Amino acid sequence: MQYCNPRLFICILQCIIGLCISYSLYKCFPQHQFYWSMISTVLVIAPDGKGSNQLAIDRMKANILGSSIGLLLFLIHQPNLFLISFAVMLTIIIGTFLKLNTALRSALAAVVIVRIHEEGKSSTWHIAIERMGCVIIGCIIGLLITLAFNSFSDLRKQSDKDEE
Repeated sequence: MQYCNPRLFICILQCIIGLCISYSLYKCFPQHQFYWSMISTVLVIAPDGKGSNQLAIDRMKANILGSSIGLLLFLIHQPNLFLISFAVMLTIIIGTFLKLNTALRSALAAVVIVRIHEEGKSSTWHIAIERMGCVIIGCIIGLLITLAFNSFSDLRKQSDKDEE
C-alpha cells in the first residue's frame, strides 16, 4: 500500500521536526521574521531518499540565489511588480546557468519572500536582509535535518550489511 511507504513517513517526520525548530525560533524571537524560515525549511527537505542530500544542497543554493537577487534588487529600488518580475526572470536565468533546474521553485519562493512589501508598512533594506537571513536559516535547518536522516539511514543500512 502506497500510503504506508516508509519514505513518506520519514519525509513527514523531517518536515514536522523542521517546522518545530523554525517555529521555536519564531516564538522565541517574535521581533524577527522567522515565519519565513518555516517555508524555507520545508522547501529544502526532499521527499525522496535517493539523492536527497544533493537535492537539499541544490535547494539551499537556490534559496541563497533567490534571496540574494531579491536583496540586490531591493537595494536598487523599492519593491514593485516590474522589479519582482525582473527578479524572477533573473533568478530563472542564473539558476538555469548554475544547473539548479530542479531547485528553481525554491529560488523563486526566496526571491518573492525578500522582494515582497506589505502595504502600509515601511520597507527598508533591513527588512530585506532580515528576510534573507531567515530564509537561509530555514535552508540550513532543512539541510541539516536531511543530512542527519540520511546519515542515520546509511548507518542502519551498513549495520544491516554487517549482520549478514
